[in-house]
Amino acid sequence: MSQTILVTGASSGFGLLIANKLHKSGYTVIGTSRNPEKYASKLPFKMIALDLDSAQSIDTLPDRLFKEIAQLDILINNAGFLVNGIAEEIPIELGRQQFETNFWGTIKVTNAVLPYFRKQKSGKIITIGSITGLVAFPSTAYYAASKHALEGYYKALRYELTEFNIRVAMIEPGSFKTNIMENSSTTLNRIEDYNSLRRKSEKYADFIVEQGEDPAMVAAKVLKVVETENPNFRNLVGNGLSVLITLQHFAYGMLEKTILKQLNQA
Repeated sequence: MSQTILVTGASSGFGLLIANKLHKSGYTVIGTSRNPEKYASKLPFKMIALDLDSAQSIDTLPDRLFKEIAQLDILINNAGFLVNGIAEEIPIELGRQQFETNFWGTIKVTNAVLPYFRKQKSGKIITIGSITGLVAFPSTAYYAASKHALEGYYKALRYELTEFNIRVAMIEPGSFKTNIMENSSTTLNRIEDYNSLRRKSEKYADFIVEQGEDPAMVAAKVLKVVETENPNFRNLVGNGLSVLITLQHFAYGMLEKTILKQLNQA
């Protein structure tokens, strides 16, 4: 029997690539978008409405979802956006919105499906993070902070769900050619002292996008994690990731094994 997978933010970017990859691999895919009617006729998988900034949309998700499917096996948290700009220039309200969507919206969707996963004593939660969830770059302060927050939350959740046979993993993409910059939010507020840094940051961002890798690599990594019974928590994607990130990855792996061993002995 084919597993059923929910992919949030499946109308563009990584989400669309992931949903298409899983569909072509024989999985039953349900994608989400704020406006699914715009994409439903163009996509080979079913789309339903979901707005991560709407409590009502998230609260009603389970009822709407299980009208379409009998069982959910995997949740892929992908939906989110980028607030781009010098930290001091970004209004706090916009920074708060970054967290409302990227962090709190993702957590709320996870909490919406967890009762079903616990009841069936199985499930997998895969969240699309970012290399900026491990390190940060200029003009990504709020985005990096939201991705760091997801790292911490799901690290803890991974331990808490082990006894229910629910697996938790994160995908950490490096630099890829996507439309994330085109869809980013910023501010017109400019502080003159940052003019030089801003120009350098914008030039560096353009370089990173230009040198970005094929985003199909991310979809392939997600498929691999989907097909792995007990995947690693952190799954890096992309060539050229720094030695620092690699060392950090292995250091966390050692720490995780120690914590699990102590929990099992408790």
